[in-house]
Order: sequence, then structure tokens, then C-alpha cells
Amino acid sequence: MRNLLVILLFISIIGTFGCSGKKGDDPTEGWSASRIYNTAKNYLDSGNYEDAVKYFEALEARYPFGRFAEQAQLEIAYAYYKYEEPDLAIAAADRFIRLHPRHKNVAYAYYIKGLANFNRGHGMMDKFLFRDYSENDAKPLIQSYQDFSTIVSRHPNSRYAQDARDHLAYLRNLLAKHELHVANYYMKRKAYLAAARRSEYIIEHYQGSDTIPEALVIMYKAYKELGLDDLSQDSLRVLKLNFPEKAAEIEKKNKS
Repeated sequence: MRNLLVILLFISIIGTFGCSGKKGDDPTEGWSASRIYNTAKNYLDSGNYEDAVKYFEALEARYPFGRFAEQAQLEIAYAYYKYEEPDLAIAAADRFIRLHPRHKNVAYAYYIKGLANFNRGHGMMDKFLFRDYSENDAKPLIQSYQDFSTIVSRHPNSRYAQDARDHLAYLRNLLAKHELHVANYYMKRKAYLAAARRSEYIIEHYQGSDTIPEALVIMYKAYKELGLDDLSQDSLRVLKLNFPEKAAEIEKKNKS
């Protein structure tokens, strides 16, 4: 699917302004690279992302080499992201990374990828209705985590590094909450072993997250249902040691 998007993006670059076959139909005919770029940038800055993409693609088709073309590739990724076309934004960013892996602005391409992946599958109504992103498909969140991790590990001094770190902290909690949703789902289905395994995964991979106390509770309950009393009591002991108030709630329920 990703390769198809890249191919479609490349075809659009070639054909956007050059398919009419009539001389003079291309509004950028005879323009310099800087003029096309500035026109596209004006469209981008004014929020006209569709026309911005058309002119950036025209620039790359007419002047495929040089700094204006390289910058246009990045701007296309950003324009698609702002236009709420995350798949096209990711394809454009991937294309830039593939063509310019050592470019000084490659961290920005990963940054756009991280933002676009974070927003994949989320419409405008999600923001207004305050829907919990952790309940959605975790794959885009995992990919977003990997994108931001690349910035932090390979480009720790870039201007995007701190924001990438902030996103990583937020994504870490989201992913932990997603695993907790899955563990609770297994508990409801009485798939106790699967619930316990998911909870163990949370404790192992998301230390420090807000989900740890609830994960321990699920482990305690799941192992108890399975008749594995030693493991159940081990979970309760860890809960008492680290989250005594949560453990007290369980013991109170057990006595009632």
C-alpha cells in the first residue's frame, strides 16, 4: 500500500501541470524555481494546501535538482499532513528520507512522519469529542513512537528533538493504556491467561506509567481465577509494596 502511494505521488508530480498538451496551459511556464517555490509557499502559509501541493509538485517536475526541489519535497509532506491526508504525508516524507538519508533536514521528515502516524485514523470529531486515542488501533501509535525515537537517537541536537521526547512520553502512556484495554477485554471474555500475559507485558515494558497499578490488579485476579494462588499472591505483594492504597481496596473487597 505504501509503495502504491509513493508511485501515485510520483505520477502526480509528473502530470499535475504537464498533461494538457497545450502550450501556455502551464501557469508556471517560464518561471524560475524561486518564483514557483515562493508562490507555493504563499499558498501553504495561507492554508490553501491543495494548490500548495500542485505548485510544489510543479517545481519538482520542472527543476528536479537543487535546494528548491529538496525543500519542495519536504513542504509537500507538510502540506499533506495539514490537509489531513496522513498516508500521503507519510509517503512524501518516506520518499524524502529515501532520496536524502543524510540531508540536514531529514529529522524534519521523520518529525512529519511521527505527527502523521499519530493522527492516522483520527478525524476532527475525535478531538472535539475527546475520544481516547488509546482505544484505537495501536499500529499507527507504534509507528509514530518509532519515528520520534529515530529523531531522539539519530538527531538528538535537532530542533525537533525535545518535542519528539515529549511525544514519546505521551505515546508511551497511550500504548500502555492500549495494552490495559486489551487486558480488560480478555478478563471480560474470561481469557484469564491472556489477560495475565498482557498485564505482565505492561509491567515489563511500561514501567512508571499510570497503568501499572491496574495491571497488577488484573494479574492478581487473573491468576486467582486460574487457581495459580502463588502467582496471584505474588502480584498482590508487589501491589502492596508499591501501591498500598490499591492493595487495600482489594483486601477490603475480599473481606466483604
